Amino acid sequence: MSDLLQRLRGCGWRMTSQRRVVAEVLDGDHVHLTADEVHLRAAERLPEISRATVYNTLGELVALGEVLEVSTVGRAKRYDPNAHRPHQHLVCSGCGAVRDVHPVGNVLDDLPEAERFGFIVGSAEITYRGLCPDCA
Repeated sequence: MSDLLQRLRGCGWRMTSQRRVVAEVLDGDHVHLTADEVHLRAAERLPEISRATVYNTLGELVALGEVLEVSTVGRAKRYDPNAHRPHQHLVCSGCGAVRDVHPVGNVLDDLPEAERFGFIVGSAEITYRGLCPDCA
């Protein structure tokens, strides 16, 4: 059983066949699919699954905190099942490919106290951009 499926079972999420296939499609390392890509892959396994069901399921998974919604400028949102392991994203400016990266150090320490404006900073999202080997 996949890590995502185990987490969903652990939180008591009702596992219908449609929800299960969406979770199975999302499972894996460096998975950052758009909702349309999730729907296409899910329909290969369960032809009767609707686009609305996929969108609703993705919304539920994000609301549960089990999947992250990744926004990249000018592109469709992507969904990342790596919600429980701290990481940042590396995005190809050409094709939009997204990879999980794990920079050394604490990104919260990189923001000087003078730049915090009194905020108690609890998290940071950093996106690295460049060209993947295929686009370079």
